[in-house]
Amino acid sequence: MNNRSWTTKRDEKRKKLASVQHLVKGKIIDAKNMKEALECLISSGDRVVLEGDNQKQASFLSEALNSVDPKKIHDLHMIMSSISRPDHLTLFEKGIGSKIDFSYAGPQSLRVAQMIEDGMLKMGEIHTYLELYGRLFVDLIPKVALVAAEKADEKGNLYTGSNTEETPTIIEAASFKDGIVIVQVNEIVEELPRVDIPSDWVDFVVQSPEPYQLEALFTRDPSGITELQILMGMMAIRGIYEKHNVQSLNHGIGFNTAAIELLLPTYGESLGLKGKIAKHWTLNPHPTLIPAIESGWVESIHSFGGEVGMERYTAARPDVFFTGKDGKMRSNRALCQVAGQYAVDMFVGSTLQMDYYGNSSTVTSGRLSGFGGAPNMGHNPHGRRHSTPAWLDMITTNSSMERGKKLVVQMFETYGQGNSPVFVESLDAIKVRDEADLATTPVMIYGDDVTHVVTEEGVAYLYKAEGLEERRQALSAIAGVTKLGREQSPKEMRKLRDRGLVALPEDLKVKRTEAKRSLLAAKNVRELVQWSDGLYDPPEKFKNW
Repeated sequence: MNNRSWTTKRDEKRKKLASVQHLVKGKIIDAKNMKEALECLISSGDRVVLEGDNQKQASFLSEALNSVDPKKIHDLHMIMSSISRPDHLTLFEKGIGSKIDFSYAGPQSLRVAQMIEDGMLKMGEIHTYLELYGRLFVDLIPKVALVAAEKADEKGNLYTGSNTEETPTIIEAASFKDGIVIVQVNEIVEELPRVDIPSDWVDFVVQSPEPYQLEALFTRDPSGITELQILMGMMAIRGIYEKHNVQSLNHGIGFNTAAIELLLPTYGESLGLKGKIAKHWTLNPHPTLIPAIESGWVESIHSFGGEVGMERYTAARPDVFFTGKDGKMRSNRALCQVAGQYAVDMFVGSTLQMDYYGNSSTVTSGRLSGFGGAPNMGHNPHGRRHSTPAWLDMITTNSSMERGKKLVVQMFETYGQGNSPVFVESLDAIKVRDEADLATTPVMIYGDDVTHVVTEEGVAYLYKAEGLEERRQALSAIAGVTKLGREQSPKEMRKLRDRGLVALPEDLKVKRTEAKRSLLAAKNVRELVQWSDGLYDPPEKFKNW
């Protein structure tokens, strides 16, 4: 007879919950008791997932975890989709944490690299968002989940409002495997506007002394858009969006794609493209998309998360955004990443470095930034089975077994920050791999997935390239005065243009002299507010009037 217990995790959790009953009232923990509660609920070596995506931060719980006694709790295996706050890394300086699995480091990327070099932090892996979420249900199942929500009732039901993001994914991974779920909320109320996460999934709720940290990550001031970026936007619209009949897409967060969004109601309108391209989007509520929405270009937007100041606008446009009966938008980072991976025709992003064959990375020397969701959306998913005109347009053979391909577009100026060339012979990521003792080179998007590259010089249609050498030649043709660009001869350039592997502005009937800021539907944040009928309320740092 098998006398094995099949409830060891549940039994362990029951004991831990009992150990804090003197600190709680129902499911409510007073903020002043959080340090003691964490010291009872977390054990050294536990796997702890801390909500810290690139916008919403469980900031109070992060600070509370930093306050525990390292003699009582140490060597935690931390899981964070984004290392965004200084206290995320202070955990490792104190010895509370020892190992990290993450997706994106952003503002903490330099410090991450230094701490790895100093031996303060042990790397797990750099993941895409979906990859990290997936592992929460396989081999990174959390013992404790520390997350954030907008409101809770006394039973522990949660309302996440516009910023649901990754909260339900994290909670589900912990709750249904007998992990402990602790949620910081901005407010505890008698009745919620809607129930986003049921109380059965939640163990404890704490009302934070301050609202959780929320970043305006996707806001770009149109006044920062240059004429060079407008030229690139015009080439992208003519040479990619129009050429391939792109219906659904994701945009990155740069000024290049902000320029495209603001060109749709003007330049795009002049080309007669409204209703033909760019109708369905997976992206956060970009303020620079407001004019295109108001002009009738956009039919639907599903979002990874919210955006500070866009709450009233999204609530007032339920035909476009996914909203609840309460009027607030519902975001979901995991589902939107799935949509961005499988459901869209095109991904448009940027990079810090690209090698001569189209491999790119935002991981550079001394900077371990990670990638977030770019690799999810910036690759061709072989599991896709539905066809669209843009997807089918990537077919280049007559084989009966040929299939389409997602358009993966990289868009950048040939010289980036610090006047450094973006095109490099060898990615810094190779050196970072060796320094951080990673098993593989942290490439963001592999060259064989990239279908198009846009620079201020023109468009390279890499999906047409036959072999690596031809791919290199196409990139050389749009690499400007970089070392790679200087390899190009006029004769070779002519051949590439004739074969359609490269298009310069004149090939696309784009006039360089028309690339002026006057083409932008909104030239500053104030005009975005006007387009929104006053519904958009930008953060103070973007108000200059």
